[in-house]
Amino acid sequence: MSRFVDKLPLFDRRPSPMEEAEGLPRSGYLGQLHHHQYYQQPHSAMLPMEQSPPTSNTSTKHSSVTLAQLLKRVNDARSGSSTPIGSSPRYTIEFGESKLESEGSESERRSDDDVVSESQPLLPFVLKFTDLTYRVKQRRKGSCLPFRRQTGNEPELPPMKTLLDGISGEAREGEIMAVLGASGSGKSTLIDALANRIAKESLHGSVTLNGDPVDSHLLKVISAYVRQEDLLYPMLTVEETLMFAAEFRLPRSLPTREKQKRVKELIKQLGLGNAANTIIGDEGHRGVSGGERRRVSIGVDIIHDPIVLFLDEPTSGLDSTSAFMVVTVLKQIAQSGSVVVMSIHQPSYRILGLLDRLLFLSRGKTVYYGPPSELPPFFMDFGDPIPDNESPTEFALDLIKQMETEPEGTKRLAEHNVSWQLKYHAAQTHHHGNGHGYGGKPAMSLKEAISASISRGKLMSGATNGTVSVPDHASSAAPPPSVSKFVNPFWIEMGVLTRRAFINTKRTPEVFIIRLAAVLVTGFILATIFWRLDESPKGVQERLGFFAIAMSTMYYTCSDALPVFLSERYIFLRETAYNAYRRSSYVLSHTIVGFPSLVVLSFAFALTTFFSVGLAGGVDGFFFFVAIVLASFWAGSGFATFLSGVVTHVMLGFPVVLSTLAYFLLFSGFFINRDRIPRYWLWFHYISLVKYPYEAVMQNEFGEVGRCFVRGVQMFDNTPLAGLPAAVKVRVLQSMSSSLGVNIGTGTCITTGPDFLKQQAITDFSKWECLWITVAWGFFFRILFYISLLLGSRNKRR
Repeated sequence: MSRFVDKLPLFDRRPSPMEEAEGLPRSGYLGQLHHHQYYQQPHSAMLPMEQSPPTSNTSTKHSSVTLAQLLKRVNDARSGSSTPIGSSPRYTIEFGESKLESEGSESERRSDDDVVSESQPLLPFVLKFTDLTYRVKQRRKGSCLPFRRQTGNEPELPPMKTLLDGISGEAREGEIMAVLGASGSGKSTLIDALANRIAKESLHGSVTLNGDPVDSHLLKVISAYVRQEDLLYPMLTVEETLMFAAEFRLPRSLPTREKQKRVKELIKQLGLGNAANTIIGDEGHRGVSGGERRRVSIGVDIIHDPIVLFLDEPTSGLDSTSAFMVVTVLKQIAQSGSVVVMSIHQPSYRILGLLDRLLFLSRGKTVYYGPPSELPPFFMDFGDPIPDNESPTEFALDLIKQMETEPEGTKRLAEHNVSWQLKYHAAQTHHHGNGHGYGGKPAMSLKEAISASISRGKLMSGATNGTVSVPDHASSAAPPPSVSKFVNPFWIEMGVLTRRAFINTKRTPEVFIIRLAAVLVTGFILATIFWRLDESPKGVQERLGFFAIAMSTMYYTCSDALPVFLSERYIFLRETAYNAYRRSSYVLSHTIVGFPSLVVLSFAFALTTFFSVGLAGGVDGFFFFVAIVLASFWAGSGFATFLSGVVTHVMLGFPVVLSTLAYFLLFSGFFINRDRIPRYWLWFHYISLVKYPYEAVMQNEFGEVGRCFVRGVQMFDNTPLAGLPAAVKVRVLQSMSSSLGVNIGTGTCITTGPDFLKQQAITDFSKWECLWITVAWGFFFRILFYISLLLGSRNKRR
């Protein structure tokens, strides 16, 4: 324990992120960092354990010294006294069977809380990566074509392409490490490797946090990943977007007012006060600016105050002022106690002043790693000094790009970097002493550092009910059960998702209005074409056509459900990548939000057509017709939703949906009876979505026994005898009666409704069975949609 205290630096109380945001100068952080307490590290912080005054009643009541008491001793050694200035929320952390919280008296625990709150120690995390190597299989363009032959002019490509080649370095709490390089140099790949977004069997090397390997489960709790694209709902305001993120990432035990307070503080920190009530916007709706949208994207992922923050080109597409503001916010986040690692294409001179470590890549190799201030001597030693009037990063990137065109590439620069690192490492170790300089060990273990961070109120989503656990890699590789994979229970997630989807739907009424208009126009056209059908044989044939068109129209209308998920697919992937909510919660909320519109559409179509066409059944028949139309909408939207989870682009989905629905109509039994379908295609008849609603409405119309559709001379309709005079038809009936011995008059019923159903081979299911089968299809496709999300939403490279 004494060795631990000897290595523990004393960190003065740092201002909150809000205070830093208010006092941040526009000129950058260079001057501020030079005078910052965290970087000065006074020599008085290194007082030995013996010089600290004893803490009363501690040794007698505890078998081991707690972290808070160690901090109190070191703080007392520096100042001689401590005056509590406030208290922060108390969190505990569990490590296997032990806890870093003593079981002393309530007064002692309150005193320890005051000391931690007053000193606000910045206990550094060190994210270290060593010899990261990543290769992927390389295929020649057009190699899938069997007839394509390789010409003599084409170079032979290696079977594997190296994206990362032995990358090493470290990122520290309170600092920004920036990865630079030209397009294709491996910047995004390195960020993915550090964020555990590459499969372990594909990535070689090690990534540790404070010396301990971090498993995927824990990393999702303590880190956040900001993608290069701004994946936000366009119709939500800035405040609503961040509030929904707080609902997902902050625990249920945290009161709503505390979540709202966190959102307001984050809005202030991000400089979004004037845009808080402005929608995000898109191409069709005017919203926030590009820089504000980028800061909102960052805010969504840091709402839970993560310990490690990864960003893939956060300044991409922004002007210089907006880019500087974004990096300024990232500097505040780093100084609030986070490790920030980001890729950036070409930073300006002002942004360079905010960066602490640079890692230049060229075709997967490190060509420079170190602070920005060492760039001039690095290239001076290499033999290419940086001109005084030129930006160091621009010069470095231009030189790297020029060397990549040479046959040798940047091999010479990469070798120079290796020798430079050895020289620089030795100089820094000599200057700072063992353990505090470049490449030194972190002051605390991962367990202790996370515990201290939670004591300061960080890592909100990890502290479920005030407790978070860190796996002990020495004892077990599996995370302990006290670490909650998801912050909120299932029903809370579903409620938040449903509320968000309803807000989006309410603010885009044109989508539902267009869909309703399409149904009403279709119903109006069908009603006017099939107006008041009679009960003649021609009326029967016309009813068949109406039912076939009406039921297939339900499914074609549902094809507009295809782009609903595709439009928010990448938002879903971003949110579920770090366990914001369960996939099952998303599927159920997606179903709940879409169901009311299906009910409205069903009643609109039924009211437009049922009475106008003159369908049978009265009130009972009408409501059954509504039910089967609703079931058709339900199954059709489920089918389109399932396909949206399989295909990745709307232009791929529409041909699949429309062609498949055409096949369903072909095998439904309308064009060819079931008993006439070849046996090798009969299976398709039974999986046709149109078959069951079509047979249901047919039985609803023709199922009544006492209803007759062919009487007397009507039996000659649709035959060559239909053109005979009526008197001749009567004499033919009389001749048939005398021959058959049965009296067949002009009013004699020849064919009833059930007889007609037998002629159409609609006998294997009742109308209610057809209804429930159609409903079951809707549930089945939504289950398939859930499975497609489980299998198709993996965020790791292979």
